[in-house]
Amino acid sequence: MTISTELLLLIGSVLFFISMLLGKAGHRFGVPVLLLFLIVGMVFGSDGFGLDFENVQTAQIIGTICLCIILFSGGLDTKFSEIKPIITPGVILSTLGVLLTAIITGIFTWWLSGLMFPALGIGMLTAMLLASTVSSTDSASVFGILRSKGLILKNNLRPLLELESGSNDPMAYMLTIMFMGIIQSGNDPNIFIVILNIVVQLSVGALLGYFLGKLSVIIINRIRMDNASLYPILLLILGVFIFASTYFVKGNGYLAVYIAGLVIGNAKFVHKRTSMKFMDGFAWMSQILLFLTLGLLVNPGELFGVLVPAIIIALFLIFIARPVTVFLSLIPFRETGFKDKLYVSWVGLRGAVPIIFAIIPLAAGIPHARWIFNIVFVITIVSLLLQGTSLPLVAKWLKLSEKPQKYKAFEDFDVEFSEEIKSAMTEILISEEALQYGNNLMQMPLPDRTLAVMVKRGEHYFVPTGKTELFEGDKLLVISDDEEALKETYHSMGISDYSFQKNK
Repeated sequence: MTISTELLLLIGSVLFFISMLLGKAGHRFGVPVLLLFLIVGMVFGSDGFGLDFENVQTAQIIGTICLCIILFSGGLDTKFSEIKPIITPGVILSTLGVLLTAIITGIFTWWLSGLMFPALGIGMLTAMLLASTVSSTDSASVFGILRSKGLILKNNLRPLLELESGSNDPMAYMLTIMFMGIIQSGNDPNIFIVILNIVVQLSVGALLGYFLGKLSVIIINRIRMDNASLYPILLLILGVFIFASTYFVKGNGYLAVYIAGLVIGNAKFVHKRTSMKFMDGFAWMSQILLFLTLGLLVNPGELFGVLVPAIIIALFLIFIARPVTVFLSLIPFRETGFKDKLYVSWVGLRGAVPIIFAIIPLAAGIPHARWIFNIVFVITIVSLLLQGTSLPLVAKWLKLSEKPQKYKAFEDFDVEFSEEIKSAMTEILISEEALQYGNNLMQMPLPDRTLAVMVKRGEHYFVPTGKTELFEGDKLLVISDDEEALKETYHSMGISDYSFQKNK
């Protein structure tokens, strides 16, 4: 059956809209929105409403492009000042940690499959291939859940977790490709060549990511375009170019695009705020598209046959393989406490990345590839359900979370400054109690280094002077570089209804 372009766009827009509505509801009730996107795809798939999507190659292409954008956006949003203290443990977790996870999980999977599915003839190599696909934490899930829930974690845990999830996919990808090659060739691997290949890919990816990121900043700042709307698109194009070009020089594109994002995001370039917002929105769109596609690709009916072993492997991965890996990898770092290690162990989220990596052997026709794909899919669902829904609760139990400051969003003033300008802006509603000091603006006891820059009265906006008379119901935009003094002044004036926006 041939689907027209118009019908495809209609179906796609409906699926995206439903996903966004469910995502909003899921965030309110503590359900990971990415899991809901996945479920929407499954509901509308071949075993649900009948959208038949069986093109594995197309799913692989979509997954690769979306993951590239998600990693690039994740790098852009990561502050180097935050990850600098934890670079070494983060890199060890993303390399040695992935390898240890694959080995431990692979051995257990081989033993379990021999116990429960001896007729399948699952060998050690197939078990190691499955374990390799799930050996890294998922960047989309970690970025999405930690940031959407606004978790404030102590002891640099959040940058550590985001650095690990953003940089550990290359290692898992190379392990997946390596075991696929061994299975296809049927030969014993040359361990030295394998290790050398991994080191070369990581090194080339890291170097190209750094230098192409630096070059991208120069290009963005040197190119003068009449239309400012083109700068976010230029940033996106540069990210995609870095990913693809690194692949063709035998480096790891996933690592390159993440490091390039890190370099670009921590540099100054024109129209930075607009470009960053564009990439953040585009990354969310990529996450929705990615999880919808993966949900459509799976046949839920096939999952029942692997449900029991997949759940056992998932629980082993969550409660044994991941904690053992984390504690072994972080032995040299005494500053990382026991509770910190426990929480890092718990945030071993699996999501879209393992499913994407499981699609690769499926597209290549590797024996037992569909079995691997179904197992990985169930592992992802278990991980998102068990770990994704409990991140704030576990952080609270371990006393590793701080209560985030919640600020009401601006309603009437759409104003933003460059991130280099350290300031705090507030939008306050003038009440009768706020006018107790006098009706003129100059009579309001605002702290030093504070400026009232605009008034909204009804539907009209104007710049006030000291003699401007204020009335109950006016909205006032105030800018200050002394946030605490401003808050204390508001409380003393009886002003409780105000929005706050920090720039730092």
